[in-house]
Amino acid sequence: MRDLAVLALLAGACLVTVYRPWLGVLALAFFGYANPHRYAWGFATTLPVYQILLAVAFLAAIGARERQGLPRDWRIPVFYLLWLWFLVTTAVSPIGWAAWPKLWEVSKVYTPLILSLILITGRERLFWLLATIGFSFGLLAAKGGIFGITRGFHYRVWGPEGTMYGGNNEFGIATLVAVPLLVLVARELKGTSGWRRLVRWGAMAAVPLAVASVISSWSRGGLIALGALSLVMWWHSRHKLVLTVAVLLAALAAPRFLPEAWFARMETISTYQQDNSAMNRIEAWTDGIRYVLEHPVTGAGFDGWRYVTKRDWHSAYVEILAEHGFPGALLWGLLVFGTLASLTRIAWQARRDERIAWARDYAVMMRASLIAYLAGALTLGITYWDLLYQLVFCAVLLKAFVRREVEAEAAASPTEAARPQGAAA
Repeated sequence: MRDLAVLALLAGACLVTVYRPWLGVLALAFFGYANPHRYAWGFATTLPVYQILLAVAFLAAIGARERQGLPRDWRIPVFYLLWLWFLVTTAVSPIGWAAWPKLWEVSKVYTPLILSLILITGRERLFWLLATIGFSFGLLAAKGGIFGITRGFHYRVWGPEGTMYGGNNEFGIATLVAVPLLVLVARELKGTSGWRRLVRWGAMAAVPLAVASVISSWSRGGLIALGALSLVMWWHSRHKLVLTVAVLLAALAAPRFLPEAWFARMETISTYQQDNSAMNRIEAWTDGIRYVLEHPVTGAGFDGWRYVTKRDWHSAYVEILAEHGFPGALLWGLLVFGTLASLTRIAWQARRDERIAWARDYAVMMRASLIAYLAGALTLGITYWDLLYQLVFCAVLLKAFVRREVEAEAAASPTEAARPQGAAA
């Protein structure tokens, strides 16, 4: 039955993609993040559902009436320069046998992102893309949260098997990235009725269950990222007192509901010198930094840890630096931290300009998602996640829509033309 359900879901996604090509972007996000076929039992588990849908989406995009050119944004050439640099470092990698397959894998992840830029042509479409990303992880996290609560948090929650989000650590971070997007959905749909109200309620219900899922992942990196995200969400909360009381009550109740083994594992964060896993990670980071100082331009290429050290990098920052040298790290850092700066400026701008006040929650919540990613990236090698680059491109679209609305209103009202435009960075 599950296999037939996946086939029906795929067929429906293909049909709506042909009918409304922009919905294909949402369908790709759902199949790429939720991976429903991974929960089947038979032939559907190995069916290339994403590739089939991707082919349909590209064909539909070619004939789409409503599409746009690539936005004028510095992050697009930086992204493609980074991709090109990956090719250079792969070509000179001392372990080409591992680097070339990884480049192909990463390229397959990056290719569909262009569809977001040309088919998501307005803020309503952007909202539903962000909502789809949030719910793709939120649905699985809600299931994991219920599992964790009913099992007394004694067992770990895992993501879809065989995906880049399958590990308990990876799924915990991906869930935290999705939480601000679910909050955005709840805020944007406030006061709506009908099915939109149901979507809002679903988003609100998914948030606490997602937090429970992260706790039940037993991920130390997830706990650190949860702390960072909690501070950011508290800062932007409209109900700071209520949130503070809720967190304090949860902290006081935690010893009654969480097993002692969970606390013992989390305590190793502060006693990392006595934890073999933590010390092995530090050794890998030291080896990676030492190698890149000796090979500062090209690094070791994809999966360079196989050549440089004994285990995976377990840090996106070390991974990008050791595998692609200082040029790759510079491009990657410019892309990610430049997006944080851009979202911050949009949020600041939206507070002062009623014409684009709608953009503030988008900028704030997307920034919170990126902060959750960056906190998780401290102890996980998640440099090449499609989720990261999807968020960057969503930020590119947000900036484009903000600029478009400001310029359109200024053109319609000559008196506004003299006012500073304040286009987002």
